[in-house]
Amino acid sequence: MARKPTHSTSPDETEFADVPSKSERKRQVEALQKMGTELVDLTDAQLKSIPLDDELRNAVLLARKIKNKHEGYRRQLQFIGKLMRQRDVAPIEQAMERLNAFHQQTVNQFHAVEQQRDLLLSGDEEALTDFFNRYPNADIQRIRQWLRQAKKQAEENKPPTAARQLFVYLRELMTEA
Repeated sequence: MARKPTHSTSPDETEFADVPSKSERKRQVEALQKMGTELVDLTDAQLKSIPLDDELRNAVLLARKIKNKHEGYRRQLQFIGKLMRQRDVAPIEQAMERLNAFHQQTVNQFHAVEQQRDLLLSGDEEALTDFFNRYPNADIQRIRQWLRQAKKQAEENKPPTAARQLFVYLRELMTEA
């Protein structure tokens, strides 16, 4: 006796093979709503750099105004997600990625300056010589003065004003290069 196949591939079933499942659609909706939340959290200058149409921009601005009202804010975020589902979000995603890359670059520069300052404050003469070789425009006398002051302030348990001044100077010097 012949068995019937347990799973058939009728033309109707193959037609729906490329339609996303309900779970996948929910993930897409949640991702768009999360992007909408990120839009609301941007500063005014950052928001201006994102290509939004007037309706979406107004919805984001309204969400900022009602942020303290929990239920209204949640509904406004859902509305922003709905508006985003009706639009091509690729340009918005690209602009957000550029903003995030710029932010990451800024954070990396900040950490590099911090590490350089800490290395100089450690008192390592070789590190100091290496720094002056990499940055020949650096004011050697000022840097050495700040290093001495920072050491003295640390010994006397005073606020590290010299270390802060050194940091500001290093940040200006290292970002110019």
